[in-house]
Amino acid sequence: MDGRKSKHRRSHVDVGAVQAAESFAVQSENKRPTLDCSQWPLLLKNVHLMNVRECHFEADTTGFSPLHRPIDEHIQTGVINLDKPSNPSSHEVVAWVKRALAVGKTGHSGTLDPKVTGCLIVCIDRATRLVKSQQSAGKVYIGIFRLHEALDDQKRVQQAIETLSGALFQRPPLVAAVKRQLRVRTVYENKLLEYDKEKGLGVIRVTCEAGTYVRTLCVHIGLLLGCGGVMEELRRVRSGIMTEEDNLVTMHDVLDAKWLYDNRRDESYLRRVVMPLEKLLTGHKRIMVKDTAVSAICYGAKLMLPGVLRYDNDINVNDEIVLMTTKGEAVAIAIALMTTATIATCDHGLVAKLKRVIMERDLYPRQWGRGPVAMERKKLVAQGLLSKYAKPGEAPPSVGNTPKNASTHLVKTEDAELTPVSSKRPSKVIPQPTSVDSSDSSDDDSPVPPPKKNLKLPSPSSEDIYFQLGGIEHVPENLLSSTTDGLILDGSSSYRKINVQTVYLDFFHYARGLDG
Repeated sequence: MDGRKSKHRRSHVDVGAVQAAESFAVQSENKRPTLDCSQWPLLLKNVHLMNVRECHFEADTTGFSPLHRPIDEHIQTGVINLDKPSNPSSHEVVAWVKRALAVGKTGHSGTLDPKVTGCLIVCIDRATRLVKSQQSAGKVYIGIFRLHEALDDQKRVQQAIETLSGALFQRPPLVAAVKRQLRVRTVYENKLLEYDKEKGLGVIRVTCEAGTYVRTLCVHIGLLLGCGGVMEELRRVRSGIMTEEDNLVTMHDVLDAKWLYDNRRDESYLRRVVMPLEKLLTGHKRIMVKDTAVSAICYGAKLMLPGVLRYDNDINVNDEIVLMTTKGEAVAIAIALMTTATIATCDHGLVAKLKRVIMERDLYPRQWGRGPVAMERKKLVAQGLLSKYAKPGEAPPSVGNTPKNASTHLVKTEDAELTPVSSKRPSKVIPQPTSVDSSDSSDDDSPVPPPKKNLKLPSPSSEDIYFQLGGIEHVPENLLSSTTDGLILDGSSSYRKINVQTVYLDFFHYARGLDG
């Protein structure tokens, strides 16, 4: 009996009291994520930290990982961080690389003067589409300047150098290959690294925007110190995102790598010299798109929200972002039209518009036209209920509307009921001019006269009007009134000069009548 009572008590336990007494919460676990992408290369680095919008997509077998492309495609979509030697110009060096690698097109990320050495990013074939974005990136230089008079006060020199920071007025030097006009350039940081009091030499590190002339900056340092100055040597240690530590190679490396591949078929050296173009885009915010949307983007389509798989944090409107595939390939550079918060909260809309397409067309198969609306439209086209070239905005007849360029009417046959038939509107028929004395008989073998030449009339506002007359041999005398200064007609096709006051309209209608 007591067992029955205890069982009855347990069955009537208050659930609310239990929920209030205990803590129901998902506790955090001190475990690393199962997918650690911190060491993944290029654009796939830290992909596990990107926000996930959708996990389901149709994977495509086409395309290659940037580090596993075929060697020919690897070269055509590659960049070289070249250590430019002294004396040759940047254009000469780029031309040498083009000839050494036997490629069709090369470009560089910013001109260096002949005497300047350092980082020169050389883009090959498809990678030349990134030249504009790299030319506007920031630069870092290490320079040596000489003062015309040695100064013992190093602190004074340091203050003068730090003064020349921010927005500065500059005029290109005489040795520059650009127009010498006054311009504004921004120096982000100007630091004195070393100074020799006896020789008057100093080493500076300049972080500036593209187009800044360090030679002019050294002259300004001498003007501030009151003794004059000049630049002795200059080396660029960073161009955009590439520095001296990022696989810097020389011209000899390029030649040796190409020789090794041509004669020994060894790709390893050439793959180390030529890097994938995705290396230049690792500093951009990323949006990972579905494989089914890649081909449409390569043809210029804007990125819509259903095509987004993952996206980075801190994306703002009008930011320059990179669109990438699930394999880490760069598809295009785009301008963001949504922030990170908007992408997370919306289910439709325009995410980004394209700025520069990088990937080749038809590398991924075309996947547009497979949605439910497109499939329904294809069925209507196959059934003959909708024109093949109907406009995208037209509703199909199954919805209750007919295309704008079609008129629906009923056709009755002997054994069938009234059937709606969609036909295009007839085009306007332009009546052809007929001859006045033409015969109704179809057996008329008289020769057809050649068509008259068009009458070219300038504006009647001018006093002197030139007519080009062809085949007009006479003009009625009633048109030759006293208002005409003269009319010369000899039957040839040439210009006639007529002073027109009131005879213009009469002569115009008469000439039109002769023209048929």
